[in-house]
Amino acid sequence: MALTKAQRHFKISKALADNIVLNQTQLVEILAKEGIEVAQTTVSRDLEELGAIKIRIPGDQSCYAIPEMPTNQIAPSDHLKRVLGEWVGEVSVSLNLVVLRTPPGSAHVVASALDRAGLIGVLGTVAGDDTVIVVADEKSGGENVGEMIRDLAGLSSSTEKSKGV
Repeated sequence: MALTKAQRHFKISKALADNIVLNQTQLVEILAKEGIEVAQTTVSRDLEELGAIKIRIPGDQSCYAIPEMPTNQIAPSDHLKRVLGEWVGEVSVSLNLVVLRTPPGSAHVVASALDRAGLIGVLGTVAGDDTVIVVADEKSGGENVGEMIRDLAGLSSSTEKSKGV
């Protein structure tokens, strides 16, 4: 399977997160099992571009890891409450989708905070200029995720209903 560099980097990052990878040859083999044919020299270059490092593990061995980037770090809940409280004006729900309205130019701030919060039931977000779509997993559903976001933003359900949401 031919992948773009970004897709290959994603697959390598996932492989390193899901497996103990002791060397580049092993990583090439893991990728090959997924149908991704890549040369060891390419893997070497990709690991360098991703900032992969070798870390010590039990048994006096070392394996590859990618240091956690700030965008992947879980944001503290007080940060999320502050962002949602300041920027979310309305919360609407449709099945497993939650639509958040923000002031113009602010949607990306809210989406980023939600993505970094690691909230249970949230699969991801899509941000426009003044709208964020939050995708809820099927188990949690949009109503539950929407209510959780309303609570975090300090918006009561009665306030939303009076707005016609």
